[in-house]
Amino acid sequence: MKISSLLMLAAACVSAPAAPGKTEAAPKGPPTADEVTAFLDKTNTDLRTYGIKSNTASWIQNTYITDDTDRAAADASAASLAVSTEAVKQAAKYKDVPGLDADHARMLDNLRTRGAGPSDPAHRIELTTLSTKLSSMYGKGKWCKNANDCKDLEELTQLMAKSRSYDELLDAWTGWRKVSKPMRPLYARRVELLNEGAREAGYANVGDLWRSGYDMTPAQFEQETDRLWQQVKPLYGDLHCYVRAQLQKTYGKDKVPDGAPIPAHLLGNMWAQEWNNIYPLVEPYKQTTSLDVDGALKGQNWDWKRMVKTGEGFYVSLGLDPLPATFWERSMFLKPKDRDVVCHASAWDVMNDNDLRIKMCIKITGEDLQTIHHELGHNYYQHYHYKLPYLLQGGANDGFHEAIGDSIVLSMTPGYLKQLGLIQNIPNDEHGLIDVQLKDALTRVSFLPFGLLIDKWRWAVFSGAIKPADYNRTWWELRTKYQGVAAPVSRSEDDFDPGAKFHVAANVPYMRYFLARILQFQFHRAMCQAAGFRGPLHECSVYGNKAAGDRLRAMLALGRSKPWPDALQAMTGQRDMDGSALLEYFAPLQKWLKEQNQGQKCGW
Repeated sequence: MKISSLLMLAAACVSAPAAPGKTEAAPKGPPTADEVTAFLDKTNTDLRTYGIKSNTASWIQNTYITDDTDRAAADASAASLAVSTEAVKQAAKYKDVPGLDADHARMLDNLRTRGAGPSDPAHRIELTTLSTKLSSMYGKGKWCKNANDCKDLEELTQLMAKSRSYDELLDAWTGWRKVSKPMRPLYARRVELLNEGAREAGYANVGDLWRSGYDMTPAQFEQETDRLWQQVKPLYGDLHCYVRAQLQKTYGKDKVPDGAPIPAHLLGNMWAQEWNNIYPLVEPYKQTTSLDVDGALKGQNWDWKRMVKTGEGFYVSLGLDPLPATFWERSMFLKPKDRDVVCHASAWDVMNDNDLRIKMCIKITGEDLQTIHHELGHNYYQHYHYKLPYLLQGGANDGFHEAIGDSIVLSMTPGYLKQLGLIQNIPNDEHGLIDVQLKDALTRVSFLPFGLLIDKWRWAVFSGAIKPADYNRTWWELRTKYQGVAAPVSRSEDDFDPGAKFHVAANVPYMRYFLARILQFQFHRAMCQAAGFRGPLHECSVYGNKAAGDRLRAMLALGRSKPWPDALQAMTGQRDMDGSALLEYFAPLQKWLKEQNQGQKCGW
């Protein structure tokens, strides 16, 4: 998956770095609004100043992994975490101060849910060192079949996408999970240290802290995510049933049994989180129309710059600003040949002053063309709110930040791809529509339970409901319960399969991606309405529509200055997150899937 900047920070809330330095002591008498304002002014300055230092060290470490850059990133993160920790604890003393204006009250709310490290300096540096080490282990990870055959994650990802050999896929799947086994004790210790900081900041554990960042109580937020899952779960079940039946044609019912979870290594992705790479195995109507964007990109000699310029061109067509010149000078677009880097795509504003960048190892594929459109959504969010006070920057909630670029990707319709010259004909019959929708659902719908379960696992780890001795067992229980996938070989507590996913190793909250899968369709529907589009939602592209861009820009400019229901209402007219737009978008496919699944033993 794709994430915004500051992934390497150890702070429990991880959406932005913190700043070191001592904040002023709380006044002895009842605090006044003027005193809180002075505290917030200083805190905004400190967080921004030391956030820049942490961002810079983190950028260098991400793009040039060595022991020295690991250490520098850990030190900078520890320094920023120190001031964040102090500021969060100070903010707790300023609750319910009369006379605060709306912006200052909002800053305090954002600060309280920001996350903090342990107050003990030794524990704080231990936490940031562990976090940097875990991320570095992930970034440098390789699986060596023998001394002459080593593959990093990029190479293994390509193998998982293209191979149709059951045994070759199994080797790659199990091989990558050898990288995460040594992470297990480090991860368990990091949980202890993160919880120590969360308790000192007034939370029961880190899970409570993470769930507190959504303008509702932790319990209400958990109920909200469960409600959203129940809305979209039937569509996922229909897709799962169809895909399993098609995989049986390739691998046989002995390997993919009826009524059972699908083996996790057969879905074209190292984590079985998105299934688009197996589209050729499940394609319903062969040769209805060519959707081979990969072949067109390579046949037309596209390069990374043309791909990124195309992504920028979409946003500019909506009336948004061009990217700054520094974006092209400072980003990492390709995987260097001379060093280890973290290839996981991410978007940054390193200096918090419109210093926009992306970090990718771009491949000339349709998937990476979509990823570029997605990552630039983060950059445009950063661009339109960077002049706000530091504590009002960021997404209305973290799902908003992920959903912006995803909503733009929804406008990459066959019509848009034809404008780019990447397909020749727009599918104009039912067969063509189902081909397109199924390919789309293999990315968007297949991801839904995976996006939900990662943080369900971590919330239970943070609360102590899942003990370190049960990490792997409970991980696979949740994978099976929600996704209907299972480990293809026996796993034990000697393994640490959660750590094979970047966001677990890097401590990045993941529920944002589940929320983004819901919100992106709400945003898309709202922009289509603003554009005056009247047809089926799946046919809408807002490319070139300034009215849709005006709607988007207005929300981006709010940053985190308002509760997310206010930002959602400004964009969509709704105050609740709602799966109905997703269901509307995929209504033709769901009807078709139900017809295809007649007589199948669905479920697992």
